[in-house]
Amino acid sequence: MIENILPSGVAAAELLDFPDDLRAHPAEEHLIANAVEKRRRDFIGARHCARQAMEALGEKPVAIGRGERGAPVWPRGIVGSLTHCDGYRAAALGHKLRFRSVGIDAEPHDALPPGVLDSVSLPQEREWLRDTDSGLHLDRLLFCAKEATYKAWFPLTTRWLGFEDARISFTVEESGEAGAISGAGTFRSELLVPGQVNDGGTPLTSFEGRWLITDGLILTAIVHD
Repeated sequence: MIENILPSGVAAAELLDFPDDLRAHPAEEHLIANAVEKRRRDFIGARHCARQAMEALGEKPVAIGRGERGAPVWPRGIVGSLTHCDGYRAAALGHKLRFRSVGIDAEPHDALPPGVLDSVSLPQEREWLRDTDSGLHLDRLLFCAKEATYKAWFPLTTRWLGFEDARISFTVEESGEAGAISGAGTFRSELLVPGQVNDGGTPLTSFEGRWLITDGLILTAIVHD
């Protein structure tokens, strides 16, 4: 599913079911030695997907460390992103010579818990939600896009980006077949804080992304070049 919103040149892999024989990479086991089972499965599953994506890029599938704020530490020359939610783990990777950063996120297609929207959104975004007639859970889509924005931002800046620091707008195409609601579109994350970067490239002002709702999942992706 995730490959449908990624450009050519980005390799992706996803895991819907967790195989009984799937184990942590030996060099990663210490990172989750004391983790609860759900956390272990999410960590192992997402990194398993990342190694599949590495192979698709023609790279050796190696261990993936954990850096500042829990961000994955990619092999030299690789940029990428991991995501997981109930029943889904995925990774998307590209070569650094072609892409500056990647950010993906997955969420269940359901409403945000009560009280969460106000803490993760701006007044303009809440106004758009109120004014948009849709059968989709656009509040959760907004949250998912904010998460992808942070994941694309952090590797280039190594700075925090709060929910209030990016204003997101969407295009929405909605469809429904046999009672299943789905949708797709694009989004733009306008950055409201200075975007100085550490890779020598142009400072960040915005990100362009794509999103998809299907099979009970919301998927968002930003690939910044």
